[in-house]
Amino acid sequence: MAADSKTRLILLLFLLLFISARVLYGQTPDSIKQDTSGIKTGRLTGVLVAQGTLYVASLSGLYFAWYKDYPQSTFHLFNDNSEWMQVDKCGHAITSYYISQIGYSTYRWSGMKEKPSAWFGGLLGFAYMLNIEILDGFSSEWGFSLGDFTANTMGSVIFIGQQLAWHEQRFSLKYSFHQTKYARYRPDLIGDNLIQQMIKDYNGHSYWISGNISSFLPEGSKFPKWLNVAVGYGAEGMTGAFNNPVDQNGQPIPQFPRYRKFFLSIDIDLTRIPTKSKVLKGIFTVLSFIKIPAPAIEYNTLGQFKVHALYF
Repeated sequence: MAADSKTRLILLLFLLLFISARVLYGQTPDSIKQDTSGIKTGRLTGVLVAQGTLYVASLSGLYFAWYKDYPQSTFHLFNDNSEWMQVDKCGHAITSYYISQIGYSTYRWSGMKEKPSAWFGGLLGFAYMLNIEILDGFSSEWGFSLGDFTANTMGSVIFIGQQLAWHEQRFSLKYSFHQTKYARYRPDLIGDNLIQQMIKDYNGHSYWISGNISSFLPEGSKFPKWLNVAVGYGAEGMTGAFNNPVDQNGQPIPQFPRYRKFFLSIDIDLTRIPTKSKVLKGIFTVLSFIKIPAPAIEYNTLGQFKVHALYF
């Protein structure tokens, strides 16, 4: 959707606040699994109040910062499935996935049992993203995107399904970024500095499914618990959302081929690195959504195979 850049900024704030709370409360995979003493009413009340406050504040901020300045309409649909070669849809899925995961962690910290924590956490991610799509649906500039809705749902389902099946996340959704040459031609759309480009330049985004190998091996295996294998997706050559314009404000723009990229790489699950330091555990938790730069094999729809010594 056209509002993705503003939306992602609000979502980033929401995620950072929740991740900060997770770190402050000492939320690590081990501590979550060991908390079996029953619901702690004070903690659960605090969690619900914090979630409600952040939920309302971030969505209100999004409305007044973005939607309020655009004309409203009756609820309607908008088909943006071909936008940004679906890279933006991966962004929706990963956002829903991590809101679900953080919601689950806070519920477990409050003493809630595993199964309801997984369901309520997943529903939190789904509901939060659904509200953004509803805001789009009443904006005449955009509309409710069934593609975004599907991606949001998949992010929550990926989290809930794994948590119910394995009581852990053996496959994590991850993000990586590198700067590209395309931003210089459309800085208003793609970003004119590093921070903006990390959010808006989909040419430099790659999204990954990172699978933990040791979690599928017999208990007692000496295989490194932190080593993952990852498959990734990205696209390049995009100076516009649906197609590439020939000029910007009268200045010609080179015509780049738009193509998809698929990757195979190794990765590190930071949350599985053994350490007794709570500070390091907190840092590893915050950074766990990032795909660690590593060697990678790329195949793209231009018919090329590439080997990257280090891919970001």
